[in-house]
Amino acid sequence: MTTPRVFIIRHGETQWSLNGRHTGSTDIPLTAAGEKRIRATGRALIGPDRLIIPSNLAHVYVSPRKRAQRTLELLGLGIEGLGEEGEGHKCGAKVEVREEIREWEYGDYEGVTSKEIQEQRMSRGEGEWDIWRDGCPGGESPEDVTARCDKIIAEIRERFHAHAIGKPKGSVKEPYDVLIVAHAHILRAFAGRWVSKNIADNPSLILEAGGVGTLSYEHHKLNEPAILLGGAFMSDVVEEVEMQA
Repeated sequence: MTTPRVFIIRHGETQWSLNGRHTGSTDIPLTAAGEKRIRATGRALIGPDRLIIPSNLAHVYVSPRKRAQRTLELLGLGIEGLGEEGEGHKCGAKVEVREEIREWEYGDYEGVTSKEIQEQRMSRGEGEWDIWRDGCPGGESPEDVTARCDKIIAEIRERFHAHAIGKPKGSVKEPYDVLIVAHAHILRAFAGRWVSKNIADNPSLILEAGGVGTLSYEHHKLNEPAILLGGAFMSDVVEEVEMQA
């Protein structure tokens, strides 16, 4: 049975992600190491026998921030006119830049580390800060971010997943998987909202710079969204590796 998926990829390493500074609207480029790791991710996870199959991608959402767009380019999906060509992949997915998947607007905490934020709050006699519960002064609340995520989730299910889910494998001719390339907090919030979790309760999810996550469904049903913790290797891929060993 066909079970569509959403792949979420956090942009590669930046200087600010390295030192823990909250990076929302500030456009920081990837480091050289960040670019190298994203290329490696593309080689490892993208291909006709890999986790992300380019021909199965129906749509790609990308943040308006350049660090996310550069990450998408370096993945080598094989989308015409988009960055590096990869290993001969061909992908007909449309790439769409969407404000809804920009990073959490940190407001007064833009460029500030969590440690510095806690110190500032203590000096003012304020309690410990939790972005999921408190949001950001001068920036966005959990409710603001929830609304952004819910809009994209509803769109994905209606436009790309509803027609395919539960159909016999091989019977769905149109691609149905979706890729999102964005940022740490917004993607963690997105994953939480995918399974209807109140992000104010803290979704307790981690996504490292350049990290990849997978969202899908249980029992091939649109009303049973799930987070896919891990998938098995395809047997023919394992056999090929064993033959080359």
